[in-house]
Amino acid sequence: MARTKPYPPEYRQQIIELARAGRSAYELAQEFEPSYWTIHQWIKQADRDDGHTAERLSTKEREEIRRLRRENRQL
Repeated sequence: MARTKPYPPEYRQQIIELARAGRSAYELAQEFEPSYWTIHQWIKQADRDDGHTAERLSTKEREEIRRLRRENRQL
Protein backbone atom coordinates (compact mmCIF):
# COMPACT_ATOMS: atom_id res chain seq x y z
CA MET A 1 0.00 0.00 0.00
CA ALA A 2 1.45 3.36 -1.01
CA ARG A 3 1.76 6.07 1.57
CA THR A 4 0.15 9.37 0.83
CA LYS A 5 1.57 12.79 1.57
CA PRO A 6 0.89 13.64 5.23
CA TYR A 7 -1.66 16.27 6.10
CA PRO A 8 -0.27 19.55 7.51
CA PRO A 9 -0.16 19.71 11.32
CA GLU A 10 -2.48 22.73 11.34
CA TYR A 11 -5.11 20.77 9.42
CA ARG A 12 -4.83 17.82 11.81
CA GLN A 13 -5.18 20.15 14.78
CA GLN A 14 -8.35 21.70 13.36
CA ILE A 15 -9.89 18.26 12.88
CA ILE A 16 -8.91 17.25 16.43
CA GLU A 17 -10.44 20.44 17.84
CA LEU A 18 -13.69 19.76 15.98
CA ALA A 19 -13.74 16.24 17.44
CA ARG A 20 -13.11 17.54 20.94
CA ALA A 21 -15.94 20.03 20.44
CA GLY A 22 -18.33 17.11 20.05
CA ARG A 23 -18.19 16.07 16.39
CA SER A 24 -17.67 12.36 15.78
CA ALA A 25 -14.77 11.02 13.71
CA TYR A 26 -17.38 9.48 11.40
CA GLU A 27 -19.06 12.86 10.78
CA LEU A 28 -15.72 14.53 10.16
CA ALA A 29 -14.68 11.80 7.71
CA GLN A 30 -17.85 12.36 5.73
CA GLU A 31 -17.31 16.12 5.60
CA PHE A 32 -13.53 16.22 5.11
CA GLU A 33 -11.04 14.13 3.14
CA PRO A 34 -9.31 11.94 5.76
CA SER A 35 -10.88 8.58 6.48
CA TYR A 36 -12.60 7.71 9.74
CA TRP A 37 -9.65 5.56 10.77
CA THR A 38 -7.13 8.35 10.10
CA ILE A 39 -9.12 10.87 12.12
CA HIS A 40 -9.63 8.34 14.91
CA GLN A 41 -5.87 7.75 15.10
CA TRP A 42 -5.14 11.49 15.16
CA ILE A 43 -7.52 11.93 18.08
CA LYS A 44 -6.01 9.01 20.01
CA GLN A 45 -2.47 10.32 19.46
CA ALA A 46 -3.48 13.84 20.52
CA ASP A 47 -4.97 12.39 23.72
CA ARG A 48 -1.69 10.59 24.44
CA ASP A 49 0.36 13.71 23.70
CA ASP A 50 -1.84 15.82 25.98
CA GLY A 51 -1.59 13.29 28.82
CA HIS A 52 -5.24 12.23 28.68
CA THR A 53 -4.26 8.59 28.33
CA ALA A 54 -1.09 6.59 28.94
CA GLU A 55 -2.14 3.80 26.62
CA ARG A 56 0.94 4.11 24.37
CA LEU A 57 3.93 6.36 23.82
CA SER A 58 3.45 10.06 23.23
CA THR A 59 4.94 11.67 20.14
CA LYS A 60 7.76 13.17 22.22
CA GLU A 61 8.59 9.78 23.73
CA ARG A 62 8.61 8.15 20.29
CA GLU A 63 10.89 10.85 18.89
CA GLU A 64 13.26 10.46 21.82
CA ILE A 65 13.45 6.70 21.32
CA ARG A 66 14.22 7.20 17.61
CA ARG A 67 16.92 9.73 18.45
CA LEU A 68 18.51 7.42 21.02
CA ARG A 69 18.42 4.42 18.68
CA ARG A 70 20.09 6.46 15.93
CA GLU A 71 22.71 7.64 18.44
CA ASN A 72 23.34 4.05 19.56
CA ARG A 73 23.85 2.91 15.94
CA GLN A 74 26.43 5.64 15.46
CA LEU A 75 28.31 4.56 18.57
